Amino acid sequence: MKHAMRWLLLGAALLLQACALPGQRFDDDRYRHANAEEDARAGAYSLLRITPRVLRELAAASDTARPVANESLAEELRGYRYRVGPQDILTFTVWDHPELTIPAGEFRSADIQGHLVNAEGKIFFPYIGEVDVGGKTLAEIRTDVTRRLARFIQNPQLDVRVAAFRSKKVNITGEVNNPGVVPITDTPITLVEALALAGGHAPTAALQQVQVIRDGASQVFNVQALLERGDMSQNLLLQDGDVVYVPENSWYAVHMIGEVREPGAIAMARGRLNLAEALTRAGGLDQVTADPERVFVFRGTYDEPHVYWLDVRSPDAMLLATQFQMQPQDVVFVASSGLARWNRVISQILPTVQTLWQTQSFIDRVNE
Repeated sequence: MKHAMRWLLLGAALLLQACALPGQRFDDDRYRHANAEEDARAGAYSLLRITPRVLRELAAASDTARPVANESLAEELRGYRYRVGPQDILTFTVWDHPELTIPAGEFRSADIQGHLVNAEGKIFFPYIGEVDVGGKTLAEIRTDVTRRLARFIQNPQLDVRVAAFRSKKVNITGEVNNPGVVPITDTPITLVEALALAGGHAPTAALQQVQVIRDGASQVFNVQALLERGDMSQNLLLQDGDVVYVPENSWYAVHMIGEVREPGAIAMARGRLNLAEALTRAGGLDQVTADPERVFVFRGTYDEPHVYWLDVRSPDAMLLATQFQMQPQDVVFVASSGLARWNRVISQILPTVQTLWQTQSFIDRVNE
């Protein structure tokens, strides 16, 4: 037993020696950048040092700062005409014939006293009977009623309005202040206008991924780009039955791990965050354990990872960090220094060695 314990103590001592001797093979050199770049070329990921050239390439790849026109949307808005549907309420005004005009009265609104469009898209009008109004514009309805009414009234002049819009609606759900139903009226309603009618977006909204679900198919719009850069391609004319869903923004976060003072997830306000801001909001680098030469940003997917590396020892490196724009779900890793790794190895091994020493001391006292 005594010999066995001595062998255990000798093995622990050799392990400590391998970690502690000068020129240790722990070894820090295999984490140096040149070897890391070689490993990257041999592996499935790419390692790029953050330089002005790399920043220019990243900026060029995501250059969407210029306003974008949407001619098709403009054409739709110019040609928009509301078409009457079931449950709408119409009101008619016939000049010089008050008996054909239903007065709203002091305590009765026009939508209560107007002509309700039935499920077949028809209304009843005095003298002429049933009038098919479903799917027609107000101008078409006025022309039809005027033509038919001319058989009973000389030179009839009338106007028709929609007193209540009930047949067409859009559902607004998700991270908006007042989710619910927004009616479609004779004024065309676009995506951004529908969000405004729903009370605007909540602070937790991810405006970069607003979904419009139409006929079972979903399309994603970057409303943030529309509001900030005037990208009109991210807007559309809504139709009856559309569902607008504004997701929450938990996906828009950057993960800080390694030797930072406050590791964890950092939200990207309005979808924007640069590397300098991320490090600052994580409390900065741990001055005792962090290696400022090795700040890494992991990006991409498991199949196509990309790693960016920055040495933040110099002030100009932090200027580069202010220009490096983060992307959702980026992982920022700050490596530990060689001394910190050595201290952690010691802290893990020392309790075991102390236990062996105490056990051997107890055995020696028993043998004596």
